[in-house]
Amino acid sequence: MLQQYSVLDGRISRSPGGTIPIDVYVLPNDDERTHLINDLGIDEHTLASSTDPDETPRLEVETDPPYIAVILKYPKNYSADDNFLFRVKSMGLFMFPDRVVIVTDSVVPLFQGKIAANVRSVQDVVLKTLLQTIRHFESHLRVINMCSDEIENELNESKDNKSLLDMFTLEKGLVYYVNALSGNRRVIERMRASASKFGFTEENIELLDDLGIENRQFLDQAQVYSQVLSGLMDARASIINNNLNVMMKNMNAIVIAVAVPTFFTGVFGMSEFTMMMCEQIGVRWYFAYPVFVLLMVFLGLFAFWLIKKFERH
Repeated sequence: MLQQYSVLDGRISRSPGGTIPIDVYVLPNDDERTHLINDLGIDEHTLASSTDPDETPRLEVETDPPYIAVILKYPKNYSADDNFLFRVKSMGLFMFPDRVVIVTDSVVPLFQGKIAANVRSVQDVVLKTLLQTIRHFESHLRVINMCSDEIENELNESKDNKSLLDMFTLEKGLVYYVNALSGNRRVIERMRASASKFGFTEENIELLDDLGIENRQFLDQAQVYSQVLSGLMDARASIINNNLNVMMKNMNAIVIAVAVPTFFTGVFGMSEFTMMMCEQIGVRWYFAYPVFVLLMVFLGLFAFWLIKKFERH
């Protein structure tokens, strides 16, 4: 699907016919791919990399025909069906002398608000696209932080592993974000080093430096979130193991407490107890047996108390 933008009066608008055409291809079909490869001369492998979510961000400079290809990472639109898994996708940004071509595999919010203003050249369009991509990560990191707080609250009340698995999934998504932002940082550094090939002005270079700072800030933020979630998962797993150990200790104490009176009831069986209490001492059975039962209960409780006392020491 082709979405056509252009620069009109220094602003990117959703209409063709401006001074700088901007063609955005969302999951291009066979005809559109043929046009991009044969008519514009885009390398087929680079074009395929634009829609490959596992592709590494990179920068390529071609001479025949002259264009610069930039492969970037951007966050995938999140939905409730993703179950706290935040993924990233790839975007192909192709800068020609007179136009800009963007290739993605899904609809990406581009050229919104103030970002679409103050555009005078293809270099400005490239940098504005990069800025929009970086800001997209910022909004998703806010959502991740809110999801983290929600899962943490559920963990404090949950007695199963669902919340722990949700936190693991969220942490996995943050790893994707850290890798994506790290890859974009390398691309920005290469763009800064190849400023002359891009034809960047001093103003463009200043904006590129600002983009590098913002990308680094979001990378640090994603790393902090990832470390916090990893620590919470380790702490929660330790708590679960500790609770399991405490439960097993209590179960062992109960088993031992039951085994002690069981030993005495086995030794003093019905015939021996009847002989000792009824025949030798002369105590009535309906009095002797309740006393024996209470004695065994007391003995079991005493054994349980004794085990718990040694556990504390």
